[in-house]
This record gives sequence, structure tokens and C-alpha cells, in this order.
Amino acid sequence: MYQNEILVRNLLLSVMEMSLLMDFHPVQGTMSDPYDRFYWFSFKGDQILVQVLDGITTIPLESSTETKTTLPFGRHLFGKLNGIPCLLGEHEDEQDNAEGNGRRWVPVRSLILTLEEEWFMLVGRAYQIMTWLRDHRFCSRCGTRTEESTDERTMECPECNAQWYPRISPAMIVSILRDDRILLARSSRFRSDFFSVLAGFVEPGESLEDCVHREVMEEVGISVQNVRYVASQSWPFPHSLMVGFTAEYARGEIEIDENEILEAGWFRSDELPQVPGRFSISGRLIRDFVESQ
Repeated sequence: MYQNEILVRNLLLSVMEMSLLMDFHPVQGTMSDPYDRFYWFSFKGDQILVQVLDGITTIPLESSTETKTTLPFGRHLFGKLNGIPCLLGEHEDEQDNAEGNGRRWVPVRSLILTLEEEWFMLVGRAYQIMTWLRDHRFCSRCGTRTEESTDERTMECPECNAQWYPRISPAMIVSILRDDRILLARSSRFRSDFFSVLAGFVEPGESLEDCVHREVMEEVGISVQNVRYVASQSWPFPHSLMVGFTAEYARGEIEIDENEILEAGWFRSDELPQVPGRFSISGRLIRDFVESQ
């Protein structure tokens, strides 16, 4: 076996061991210390560089000397995982030689199917911070190049003193129950055979509960009652915080907003169409309904 293949396998075993006990601590700052090794979250648009070996996908575990061949225009320290720094950066050069030896560029969203939940959430954190760094290089008030604060996670304008924090967009997602059935809809944004629960972004001045009532009425034309919080989940497409609820049907007949919804209906637990899986909060809400039956 070639020496670099042995190194890759050793790094993969290290990542697999650490995935058994993930102890992540957020850190804010730029890469200044010469780290002996670090997890490298390297982005190119909406893609991330991953290591794939023996069918297992991981985030590359690098040494400082190994990254000399890559071409990021900046590296950002955003946390430590089991004591190992987590760095992120972005590639500009389409002809870079980052791929090879099991490394490849893949869409961030595709990792839902290949990474464990904790790793996907960590990739999502890195992706959101990368989006923030990319979108706030210049002040939107006066156009001056911004500078990263050393005290908190914010980009600051040295000219007008404006501060730009990472954007987080709250959205509600709700499972609506009617006796032994759940309301599922097929969105114009989903593939043709995919159904899920309803979701929508919070408008200025709304509470999360207000958003539930408004979005449900707008999308399917019914009223709900007994809105109750279940759980929340960070969702990095591009910077959402999904807040999950359950609600009960109150009145009305389904009338879909054809700009948003292609089809909607009531389903029993033994007749569900294709629905979200893995660890999405939409999948959890549907699983909770099935288990309650």
C-alpha cells in the first residue's frame, strides 16, 4: 500500500473514533497558530471537499504541511472538536488540485445522505459561517471593506462602525393532525414524489405561533388550534433555524396555494407517501405521528 494511502486510512480511523464522542466548542477567530493537525472544511460555492474511503465520507483531517497545495483565500477558525481545531476556507481557483486520494467536491446538501447527524450539523455550522464571511466582506451601508472582530462573531465596518452578525432566519415547521391523519403536502420545490409537513419563514413582527397560523392558511387554506412547540434544528440552506410544532385541525377545507403547493392531503400512518428521513426535523415530526398511532 502506498504511503499516502496508509496516511489516509489512519486519518479515517481517527475521524471514526472521534465521531463516537463529539465534544465541540465554538471558537471565533482567524488561523494564526501553526496547528499540527486540524479538520479542514473547504468550500467552493455550495460544495465542500470531503474524504471518501471504503464508502465512508468524512471531513479531511489535515496537517499544516498537507494544505500547502490548496488555494484558499482565507482560513477561519470556528471551533474545536475533541481539542482539534476546525478551520474553514473557500477556494477561488477552479483548477486547484485539492481532489485526489479519495477527496472530492460534493454538494453540501448531499451530505444529508452520507454523514452522521452530528457531523452534518457541524458541516452546516461551517457552511453558515462561510456564507456570512462571504456575504459581509463589505459594509452594506457605506461599501467599506469590513474587518472581523476579535471579541465576537461579527464583521465590523471601520468607517461607519456598523456591525454585521451571521444571519439566522427563523422558520416554523408544523405537523397538523386530524384524528388519525396527518396533513402532508408536495411542494413545488420538492422532487415530484416527495411529501412533507408545512413550513414557512417568520415575517417581521410575527411570533412563531402567528407564523404557524398564517402560513397554514396561506398554503392550504385551513385553520389550526392547540399549537405546541416540539423542537428546533439548525438548517444551513442557507441559514435557517427550523422551529418545530404540532397543531390540531380546527376548520376549513384544503385549498392549496398553487404557487407553493402542488398537492396536499390527509394521510394515515399506514398510507404515508415518500417523506423525509434521516435526521431532519420534518422527518422527526412525521415519525412522532407514526409512533403515536
